[in-house]
Order: sequence, then structure tokens, then C-alpha cells
Amino acid sequence: MKRVFLIVLDSCGIGQMPDAAAFGDFGVNTLRSCTRSEKLRIPNLRAAGLGNIEGVEGLAPVPNPCGAVCRLAEASMGKDTTIGHWEIAGIVSPDPLPTYPNGFPEEVLAPFRAATGRGVLANAPWSGTEVIAAYGEEHIRTGDLIVYTSADSVFQIAAHEEVVPLEQLYEYCRIARAQLVGRHGVGRVIARPFIGTPGHFTRTANRHDFSLEPPKQTLLDAVKAAGQEVLAVGKIFDIFAGRGTTEHVYNRSNADGMAHTLAYADRDFRGLCFVNLVDFDMLYGHRRDVDGYAAALTEFDAFLPRLMEKLGEDDIVMITADHGCDPAYTQTTDHTREYVPLLVLGKGVKPVNLGTRTGFCEIAATVAELLGVGLETPGRSFAKEILK
Repeated sequence: MKRVFLIVLDSCGIGQMPDAAAFGDFGVNTLRSCTRSEKLRIPNLRAAGLGNIEGVEGLAPVPNPCGAVCRLAEASMGKDTTIGHWEIAGIVSPDPLPTYPNGFPEEVLAPFRAATGRGVLANAPWSGTEVIAAYGEEHIRTGDLIVYTSADSVFQIAAHEEVVPLEQLYEYCRIARAQLVGRHGVGRVIARPFIGTPGHFTRTANRHDFSLEPPKQTLLDAVKAAGQEVLAVGKIFDIFAGRGTTEHVYNRSNADGMAHTLAYADRDFRGLCFVNLVDFDMLYGHRRDVDGYAAALTEFDAFLPRLMEKLGEDDIVMITADHGCDPAYTQTTDHTREYVPLLVLGKGVKPVNLGTRTGFCEIAATVAELLGVGLETPGRSFAKEILK
């Protein structure tokens, strides 16, 4: 194969895994929740075989799907963006990244305060919009930084752009990233800039993630080392700490990410285009907006034929997810431990149902074989099973 377009519908899980209860999740199913919305119209994903995947609920299977499909179990011990994407790229994480349900300990905060010369506000798990509403005014008055976390392995720093200029905020994040290693090696340090006045604060599009570097070679590293292109769209560059990419572009929205993907599809390259569409998770999953999530899936479905018509004989599209975030699950607003779908489309792909596969890392093994590059991963390639 010449080109692989690997698209992550961030958080689009398809039903709880057997160990979901150990992660605090009961009866979760992101896709099933969306099928109950009148906003969901996904004829192209259904024709590809989404409803034919083992365990999918709420979507009737079609008689003759056009894609190869399977359900992927997560082998890693996590349900977050970093671990999910690392596994898609070939790394299984046996231990979860550290989380801080009670806030960060003093051994983390003391060196951060010393290095930045600023105090710390909040220091607890918070909603990003709620924490700036609660502490924004005090931050403006004192200059102290709003530091908070979530159920994910993240150290987030919120600051008003007129109090802490963007580059200074990013430098504070680099300081935190350098300090947060070892047992406090969180998956991501995230800059969360905002603007406005008390009672009217809004977050800006200048968010930036500073990720923990992957501990081993990834699919991206292998493809780049083979002299091929690795084009990163959206959060991919940040998730992999910039490693293994040859070119990257950020997204302002899912629609923007789709436009970037179409632009790359117009280019003549050999290698991998790795895409993350985060609106599903950030705007609709965590905010428990079922109709919004369903409408975003409808938007993606309408985009899919435009991408498919740009594919050559030796191109493939893979559509998957990195975890769940059930928008109808009201016990928490966190990610949910779920299986994820995989749809494989292209002129050289035969319609086959591969059942349930044991690891997102099987994507990495398959892409590596399709592109003819070497990669050490626990995943088992199914390339030969899906090609005509």
C-alpha cells in the first residue's frame, strides 16, 4: 500500500469492556447512546459495516458491507487519550498513568511554584469551564496560576491571556513537563488559556498539550525511519510529543480537521496520515451532550465519501477510536472503558468481519505491514485477511 489514512474519532466507544467496572464504569456504550438521538444519520458508516461489528447495539447490520470491520479490546490499563493512542501506535501500557483525584501533592507543587515564581489555585479535579469561573477573578487579582486535573492523567494550567502571555504560559507548561517524570509522569501537561471578565470567562483556541514521550518505538517512528511521510492532523503531534512526525497541522474543529485530511489526500505522498478529531470527546462526550455527539458523527459521515473519492488503488482508510466517553452516562463526566470500532475501507479491501481483536496495537502491526516497515509490537497484523 502507498498511503494509509488512520482516523481516530476521539472517544467513540462501542460498548463496555468486561473490566469496565474496575474503572468505575457500568453499562456504558457511547455509540448506543448516540443511536437514540434523532440527530444521528450515518448511512456511509453503516454501509461500511459499523452496525455489523460484534457487540454493536442500536444499529442494524447491513447485508453487504463494503468495509472490513472488527471490534478492538484495549490491552492497556487505561482509558485515556495518551494510552489509547500509544496502543494504536503499537505500545501496550501494563500500568496506568498517574492520576490525582485529591489534587497534586506538595512534592509536585513546591518545585513548580519555586520554578515559576507564582502561587497555585484550585489543585483538584475540575471541569475546565467551571474552574475558571470559580478562580478566574482571584487569578487576575493575584497572578497565581489555576492548576487542576481531571480523571485523566493530566496537569492543567489555566491562565488569563492578559495576565500571563501565551508564550509565558507555554514556558510554565514546559517547566511542569520537565518536572513531572517518574512516578509523577502524567500523560499530558496542558496549557488552558482564557479571556474575558468575571462572570464571562471563555477558553481560547490557544490550548497546547505537552505530552509524555512514548517509552518505546511507535508506528510513527517506524514509518518515518523508513523514509516515508507521517502527516499528523490535530492532537497527534502533541500526543506523541512531536516524535515520529514529518509534518503536522492543528485543528480548530472537527470540520477543520476533515478539511486538513482532504488537503493531504490531494497530495502525492507515501506513508501515514494520522488524524485525531477531538470534538467528539471534548465538546460532546465530556459535556454529556448526546445530540451534539450524534450530530458530529453525522457530520463525519457526510465527509467520508469526499475522502473516499480521493483514494487511489493503493490507499486505505482506517476509522477507529481511542476510548469511550458515553454522553448519556451521568455518574461521571469522565472517559469510559469501552471496546472501539475499526472500519477499513479502500479499493483493495475485501469486506470481512474479523470479530473481536485483542488490542488496539493490532492496528499498528497491520499498518506497518501494509506500508512495508518493520515494527516491534505485541499486535498481530491482519493485513493479509483484509486485502483482496
